[in-house]
Amino acid sequence: MQPLRILFISIEGNTRNFVKNLTAYAAKKHAADPDLPEINATEIDEMTDFKSETAPYFCFVPTYLDGGNGIDNGVKELMTNILGEYIDYQDNAKALIGVVGSGNRNFNEQYCLTAKRYAQKYSVPFVANYELRGVPRDETRVYDALVARSREVTAHG
Repeated sequence: MQPLRILFISIEGNTRNFVKNLTAYAAKKHAADPDLPEINATEIDEMTDFKSETAPYFCFVPTYLDGGNGIDNGVKELMTNILGEYIDYQDNAKALIGVVGSGNRNFNEQYCLTAKRYAQKYSVPFVANYELRGVPRDETRVYDALVARSREVTAHG
């Protein structure tokens, strides 16, 4: 199986930390069973040169909002916009196969709202979520969700 491709944005380091741990987890799974994929992750930030994405990929996005509750009185996303611009670049949205969100459960309906909005905008599944930096069981759960979604996409060619 090809490596799972992940594009992510990390504002305070939580997403970066989770993706690093997830990548290490995937490497261990791959070492034990070569049929399980490793992870190839790329951080997107203001300095990233936009390029065409041709292989299927997932995006990992935290939620940062300024104003509104994101439900009934508007939403203004902060700091994660560059990832959306990257996905919108050329045909990159066509290769997106799923979204993983993170956030703080204390924000109730706003928890993972940016990821849910990306999933809706790009008509792809919201495949998994984790809180803040995640915990080891989140790595297992998210990895399994990515593998399942990747296999589903491959099966439907």
